[in-house]
Amino acid sequence: MTKTKRLWRALRLAALALVGAAALGAMTPEPAFAQETSAAVETVAADEGTGEVIAVQEAAPEAPALTVDKGDTGWMLVSTVLVLLMIIPGLALFYGGLVRAKNMVSILSQVFVVTGIGMVMWLLVGYSLAFTDGGGLNRFVGGLSKAFLNGVDVTTMVETFSVGIAIPELIFVAFQMTFACITAALVLGGVAERVKFSTVVIFAIIWPVLVYYPMAHMVWWWGGPIMASDPANAEALAAGAGLIWNFGALDFAGGTVVHINSGVAALVGALLLGSRTGYRKEPMPPHNLTFTVIGAGLLWVGWVGFNAGSNLESNAYAALALINTFVAPAGAALSWTLTEWLTKGKPSLLGLASGAVAGLVAVTPAAGFAGPVGALILGLVVGPICLFACSALKSWLKYDDSLDVFGIHGIGGIVGAIGTGIVVNPDFGGAGIVNYVTGAAEYPGIVAQVTKQALGVAVTIGWSAVGSLIVWVIARGLTGGRVSKEVEAEGVDYAEHGEVAYHS
Repeated sequence: MTKTKRLWRALRLAALALVGAAALGAMTPEPAFAQETSAAVETVAADEGTGEVIAVQEAAPEAPALTVDKGDTGWMLVSTVLVLLMIIPGLALFYGGLVRAKNMVSILSQVFVVTGIGMVMWLLVGYSLAFTDGGGLNRFVGGLSKAFLNGVDVTTMVETFSVGIAIPELIFVAFQMTFACITAALVLGGVAERVKFSTVVIFAIIWPVLVYYPMAHMVWWWGGPIMASDPANAEALAAGAGLIWNFGALDFAGGTVVHINSGVAALVGALLLGSRTGYRKEPMPPHNLTFTVIGAGLLWVGWVGFNAGSNLESNAYAALALINTFVAPAGAALSWTLTEWLTKGKPSLLGLASGAVAGLVAVTPAAGFAGPVGALILGLVVGPICLFACSALKSWLKYDDSLDVFGIHGIGGIVGAIGTGIVVNPDFGGAGIVNYVTGAAEYPGIVAQVTKQALGVAVTIGWSAVGSLIVWVIARGLTGGRVSKEVEAEGVDYAEHGEVAYHS
């Protein structure tokens, strides 16, 4: 059987599997959370006439009604569009400028197709696997009760982080959809300039199912503030939350879910596919730094929606996330550039752009927890660390992560996730961790919280490494993985797409 036939066979099997999953999901009712139930409570009372003790059925107190706030709804609409801006055209231009001219069409096409596949997959099974109860597997992944958005319509709501406040569920679906898309698209930078388009397609279908959806569930799935506000629900709340959420690890907007996850997946793909022909033997500079800087600027603007939108409400915490999204990348851009200036003799434009992105990555898990000074310090620290990872570390280990996804997103995500455990400290200007029973901001101590953060990082690295290896092996087995040396030398654009980005 030819590789093409194997590819189409795999796609047909995947389609059949999705249809079957959706059918199963439609037959599986969504479990009710504690805050959604109003079960009758049996009490004991005495009959006034006879004194006989009788059982009386009383209705349990109703949970607070959910109220949709139009301001929050409007803010989430804007935030969702901002995150889409990060991908197309932001990330596409950022990556496009970094590759050689002969591969411009290739990387743009890959980012575009991964975004399209990501949206469709999220609608079919992604949202359900990430944000529903998974029964016996709930620690790791959700179920299929909302596959094909079963039960999701204009009347359904999702709680925010304030008791009784909600947004339309369709907005939450769309917002989280963009996160799934950009995470898979980020991975492409690690295998750029030699991976086949067909390999990318297979990766975009399988990787989110095995890696991203479970990771999102493990980090962000929990019972909600109404449930958490009642101390009697403590045991049920713990039992119903994802694995990493249960650790007590904090990830405001996706330091683990998006950045460490994509960075590790990119590294695994780069190692498995091998280096570009001529790597470390001939120069491979970016072909258009103008595009890269424009892309970095669009990423920075869109990241406001990414971070501040993750608050789900338009309030002071969203404002905190916004200012942190300003100062952390500013600090990282300056510290990266200064380090580069001192060690290499010249400050580069690419260093400024790369440093800003590293700062955005680092502040992502801490955006709504750190104070502005803490976010600035986080940015100042991460700049030199990511510069080291993208230069000295990469050179020593001799791997070809084409666009430094692991060096910026993987390492930057690790620094940010661990650092979140420190900058959340109210003594350092952080916002603390909300106790929904008392309403107060709490903090368990640096050692305790950093330990929780490190545990979350370790699970993320392990899950992404193993899952990504499986996906890349499957994708390479079905399609061959990378283009021929001849195609690579000529440029992937015309051989794979019949187009070129520039005409003389």
